[in-house]
Amino acid sequence: MTLLVLGLVVFIGVHTVPMMTGLRDSLRARLGAGGYRILFTVVSLAGFALLVYGYGAARAEGPPILYDPPVWMRHVTMLLMLPVFVLLVASGAPTGRIKKAVKHPMVLAVKIWAFAHLLANGDLASVLLFAAFLAWGVVDRISLKRRPATLGGAAAAGAPSAAGDIVSLVVGLGLYLAFVFYLHELLIGVPVV
Repeated sequence: MTLLVLGLVVFIGVHTVPMMTGLRDSLRARLGAGGYRILFTVVSLAGFALLVYGYGAARAEGPPILYDPPVWMRHVTMLLMLPVFVLLVASGAPTGRIKKAVKHPMVLAVKIWAFAHLLANGDLASVLLFAAFLAWGVVDRISLKRRPATLGGAAAAGAPSAAGDIVSLVVGLGLYLAFVFYLHELLIGVPVV
């Protein structure tokens, strides 16, 4: 459980740096834009590796069960995960109506993903993981409302393209189906169906 907590602190910690614009700007000034991105990426990957390994190890140890969700809650989770993949793809796709309406599709995807998984998992390791990401998503969204507009926000202000929505829907639904029938079990070790 220690590695999971350490991984969460490192991964979420580095993802709070953009919320602190003074610190972010100071780091960019010292390291340059490229150096800042490299450091951000390296620390993010290290934190992610720690939390993935720590989560797997904690689950293997059999963490305490905080609550036992009913079986039908897994179906609710599956339903909630459907827009998650569409939103994730929309965050990188050309600006469409989805991206323009949501403004920050990746942050919303993380919040829905975390909430959905809290509904279906009641062990301590899962609650720590998903509650931490949900809390980060809420804080980040509030922070995004208060930050000055960025280039990404300016790009989203243009006319939405149907291509962005088509890509988001088709690729997002394809990824959803791949995760439901194959990738979740392969990557996470837990079959969905």
